[in-house]
Amino acid sequence: MKQTLKMLMLVGACFLMVSYEATASTYPAKLGVKLGNGVVNMVTGLGEIPKNIMIGNKSDGPAYAATAGVMTGFLHTLGRTFCGATDLVTFMIPTKPIVRPNFIWQDFNKETSYSSNWKLLE
Repeated sequence: MKQTLKMLMLVGACFLMVSYEATASTYPAKLGVKLGNGVVNMVTGLGEIPKNIMIGNKSDGPAYAATAGVMTGFLHTLGRTFCGATDLVTFMIPTKPIVRPNFIWQDFNKETSYSSNWKLLE
């Protein structure tokens, strides 16, 4: 029960950070946004599997979703979790997130992609 409560508090705090992202203009604020982004992507990376199953089912049917959708979701889980870990470790350098969309719940019907380079937050 305590673990569940702690997880809900962490996810709730991350949702609050998302709304703050639009107004982050100072260096400490940008660090907080990147730190929050990293934590959220590490925690929610596993959500890529059902996301890609749904995308595969809509585009190519249930057989594709059960095979390629699961594998694609697993690979995107690794990618999103690794990008989150990278943001967490390098939060002192305020860069834009590599993973697109920034959070798994944004554009849930769109497949995840990754930027090829790091850009500083403006």
